[in-house]
This record gives sequence, structure tokens and C-alpha cells, in this order.
Amino acid sequence: MTGHRILLNTRQVELAEQPLKSGGEAAVYTVVGDDDIVVKLYRDQPGPEQERRLQRMVTMNPLGGRPTDSSQPSELAWPTAPARSPGGEFLGYAMHRFGEPEHVRLVGLFTRSQRLRLFPGRVDWRFLLGVSWNLAFMTARMHHEGLVVGDFSSNNVVVDGNGFVTFLDCDSIAFTDPGSGEYFPCLMQTADYCAPERQRGGPATEASDDFALAVLIYQLLTVGNHPFGGVPHDSDSQSTVKDNIAASCSYVVRPERIIVPRGVIDPTVLPPDLLLLARTAFGPGVTDPAARPSAEAWLRALDAERSRVQVCHVRPHHSYGSHLSACPWCERTDRTGHDDFNQTPAAQRVDPAAKNGTGVGGGTAVDGTGTGTDGTVAPKENHTLRNVLLVLAALIVLIVIISAASG
Repeated sequence: MTGHRILLNTRQVELAEQPLKSGGEAAVYTVVGDDDIVVKLYRDQPGPEQERRLQRMVTMNPLGGRPTDSSQPSELAWPTAPARSPGGEFLGYAMHRFGEPEHVRLVGLFTRSQRLRLFPGRVDWRFLLGVSWNLAFMTARMHHEGLVVGDFSSNNVVVDGNGFVTFLDCDSIAFTDPGSGEYFPCLMQTADYCAPERQRGGPATEASDDFALAVLIYQLLTVGNHPFGGVPHDSDSQSTVKDNIAASCSYVVRPERIIVPRGVIDPTVLPPDLLLLARTAFGPGVTDPAARPSAEAWLRALDAERSRVQVCHVRPHHSYGSHLSACPWCERTDRTGHDDFNQTPAAQRVDPAAKNGTGVGGGTAVDGTGTGTDGTVAPKENHTLRNVLLVLAALIVLIVIISAASG
């Protein structure tokens, strides 16, 4: 791709030699000399409907009327200009760039190693609660404006160090053109977040978004556990998450039906109101889209909980729901030897009086910098020095005894 030049509106730009990201449908390239934008080029020649979709999208300004915090990035990686060959052939589109290290895909919060690498010293359960709030808020806001995410997954959302979220791959969003009234559907989907009716070929709807949102919030609040993981007792070992969704088989609702993988966190780590929403979404809400909790319902429950979060006084970066009498992350650390939020599982005493902010999400930064502690680690005992001093003390006593005896 060296020297590959394209047109963004009337502006000619040169693309980087290698793609920043490559998939089956398209590849994303950086622009030489402009770090703020990237260009998505489709592998197959886009049809007239796709070109028309992009032309309409660049004239829209979704979520533009909502005031945001000055430090908040754009909430949508919305198309900013069509990309064409010098001869005028439609190739793809340009959008603002959201990438590491400033922005990390949501899936990066689902594993301990990635959390500690990508968000060192920032992520705790309060932070994850705030990210969930942001995600629910954004989903509700998009539905209010007639947008359906459609391909809603942990790879299509990025989060920054303050907990703000941004939706990627907006060219697949379902919407109705406010000018012509033409409806543009979403044809993309991700199996692990795909509601059963979409698996069967149904259209993307607000209800299918609500299903994916419930899965993502559950994963965030259980540090990555998928609610449809595991293998049903009456199934073979090849059963997938997609199969379990289709069969309405979730250990969150019916644990007796599932061989749950080791290390899965007990669902009761969620506060009761949030757990009730999860069990509704993964129980009756699987087969009945109308029974699924809406993004607004999640938003209300998350909002109520964020001011009640408890702070652990034993280990830094441990916080948990108001309904629990003891820190679940300490219990898990003691049992497994792995701390989900700290580099070392060693018990560390912190100052309970050192408090951070309340961790507000959705338009304001999420406080994930220690969750009410300053992260100060109590000094460890120097066992080598202590042993040397004990030996010296013993020698002094022995010398005194010998001197007294010889006297």
C-alpha cells in the first residue's frame, strides 16, 4: 500500500503501508501525517446501498445536542468523510482515531493480565461499575435518537482511562434517514452477544441491543465471566456460548443445568437489583424480547449502586457492592492466590480514611484510581535484618554469661 493515495472529499491523503487493523470485511489504515483520523477500506467493492448509507451518515450529527465534559472523547466513531479513489470510486470512509494506549477495547477489561497491563493501578470494581453506567447511558441515548447498535460486542466498544466509552464500526448501525425516510438495517452480528431472534435471521432492534448490553454489563461486573459460559449437562463438550444462548441455558439463572468452568465468580457478587435484572435478561428475556430489561432500567439500577460501593480496608483497588458483608476479591485472592485487581496477592493494609471520588460514569470520568484508598502499601518486614539482630543479641547474652562465669 506504499504511496496509495485516496480522496477524502476533495482532500488527497496517503495511507500507511500496513493496516492498523484488518478483518474479513475491511481494513483500517492510518493516514500519513495525520494521527487523528483513520480510513476504513472495504475489501469487496461496496454496493450502491452502502455508499448511499455512508453519504447519509456524514450529513448526520448523532448525539450532537448533548453537552459533554471537556475531557470526554467522541462517543461515536462516526464517519466523517467518504473515501474514494482518485478516479472517484467509492472505497470506504474516514473517522476519528481511537486506539491504544489512550483507548482500549472493552474486552481488555475482561482478563486480569490485560487489566493490569492496560490500566495499571486504575481498575477496581467501582471503575467497572462506572464503565457499565457509561455503556447503559450511551445505549439508552442512542435508542432515544433512533439508532440501533446491532453489532454490539466487547470488540466494538473502546474505553479510556477515565472510563468513557466510544462505539466503533458505526457504519453497521441501523438507522432511518431523517431526510428520505429510508431505513438502513444492520447486517452484522457477533455470536457471543447475539440474541436468539437475531441468530434466526431477525433484524437488529433495541431489544437485541438490550440483550447484548446485559451480557456486557454482567461481564464487566464479574471481571469477564460470560453469563452463557460452561457446558450444559445434557449437551456434548462442543457446546458454545452461541449454542447456550439459543438454548436459553445460563448458569446465572439455572446453575444446576451447567458444568460451570473453574474460577467463575458467583453471580451474587452483583447487588440484588442488578442481579435481578441479569436473571431476567438471561432467563425469560432470552426467549421473550419484551421481557428484557431496557438500557434505562440498567441505568437506574447502576446509578443507585454507584454511591453505595464499599471500599476494602485490606488490599488496595478492592471495592465491592453494598450488599456484601466482606470483600469478595480478598476471599478470591486468598482462595486462588490470584488478585484480580493488584499485581501481588500479598495482603496489604491501606488507610481507610484516604478517599477518592464517587466514580460517576456517563459524561464524567470514572474514578478508578484506588477506590477510596491512596494505594499506600504497608512496609514489609525485613526478615534478614531481624535474624541478624537476633543472632547478635544471642551472642551478647552468651558473652555476658561466660564473663560472669569466669569472674
